[in-house]
Amino acid sequence: MPVDAILAAVALRRQDLIGLAQDLIRIPTLNPPGRNYRQICDHLGERLLARGWEVEYLRAVGSPGDSDDFPRWNMVARFRTGPGPCVHFNSHHDVVEVGQGWTRDPFGAELDGDRIFGRGACDMKGGLAASVIAAEAFIEARPDFRGAIEISATADEESGGYGGVAWLAEQGRFSPGRVDHVIIPEPLHKDRICLGHRGVWWAEVETHGRIAHGSMPFLGDSAIRHMGAVLEEIEARLYPVLASRRTDMPVVPEGARQSTLNINSIHGGQVEPGPGDTSLPAPCVADSCRIVLDRRFLIEEDLPEVKAEVTRILDDLAGTRPGFRYSLRDLFEVQPSMTDRAAPVVNATAAAIERVLARRPEFVASPGTYDQKHIDRIGRLKNCIAYGPGLLHLAHQPDEWVGVEDMLDSAKVMALVLHELLG
Repeated sequence: MPVDAILAAVALRRQDLIGLAQDLIRIPTLNPPGRNYRQICDHLGERLLARGWEVEYLRAVGSPGDSDDFPRWNMVARFRTGPGPCVHFNSHHDVVEVGQGWTRDPFGAELDGDRIFGRGACDMKGGLAASVIAAEAFIEARPDFRGAIEISATADEESGGYGGVAWLAEQGRFSPGRVDHVIIPEPLHKDRICLGHRGVWWAEVETHGRIAHGSMPFLGDSAIRHMGAVLEEIEARLYPVLASRRTDMPVVPEGARQSTLNINSIHGGQVEPGPGDTSLPAPCVADSCRIVLDRRFLIEEDLPEVKAEVTRILDDLAGTRPGFRYSLRDLFEVQPSMTDRAAPVVNATAAAIERVLARRPEFVASPGTYDQKHIDRIGRLKNCIAYGPGLLHLAHQPDEWVGVEDMLDSAKVMALVLHELLG
């Protein structure tokens, strides 16, 4: 049977899967600033080119962060047998900073039992490796398939995806007619199908004051005190309202089924001294204070009203608090996205999970955004899911890891999805 041949072809590639995942993890594609993007694209491209794929290297010139020092490189590979639909596997190749607390080499890709450790192992180089192995095994077992398979390794998902999937979508790379089905192997676990994500609004609020000598603060006006009033109002007025709102989207974990707001950062007064600087601060009243808001909103909420809830607090303070002045600047925004449960890629993936894992999948939505937002809003392609190996809570953590068996099972699922959609 073709299904048995496909599963056997994946199983035979176990060591290849481990080696490919390790190779990818050992390339430190740190974002920021965007290191080694071309190196990882070349590594994947050379492998696929040698196996008969058409390979393109595409630099997102002019995208945020792109420069000659840190060019935003993307790799898109295509294997086509003739007329028919196209299934596209999209993975981001960038990883976040290492951070503190590691007990292993973050880029050593150490194999310990069933686990491969390293920055990006879970998010999402394990998923990228699994998609490559799935496609290669499927092509070997079913060389007569109809249509096309694409694999992309794209830049900057960790900073919004504007140098990767967003740029590619603007070039028509995810347009209906070119691509029919998209699977993004984000680490939602091998028995879950992610249908979409909440929305996000990032904004910077700045309060303005007047500088003066710190021994005579009454001659100035502290922007930090004004920001304190903003934070008090957000705490008293906004957080209780957000906690009362719930979504019908199957967002995981449970706490993310409500609206949330995170104060991402706060900066006020003098610049922090650099490492090794032992100088004392000068006595000044802060004339500026800034916070960055990370607001995650539900598909049932309206983005203009999400913004208005914050501006009402600021305007009320401007009308009641002496000397209060503020500026509000949008940083970026993303509408919620949700793929229909009846979409062909959803049905095919659900059936494959049942075949490989002998259990029904869980349908979920992500608390944060990922590159589906650009495929949906820019590419106008709705038939997109996230499915891949790994545990979401390990992403961005020290000693991040991905399980070999999880990668292998996910590769089997992806290969059977190809069989269902292209067979």
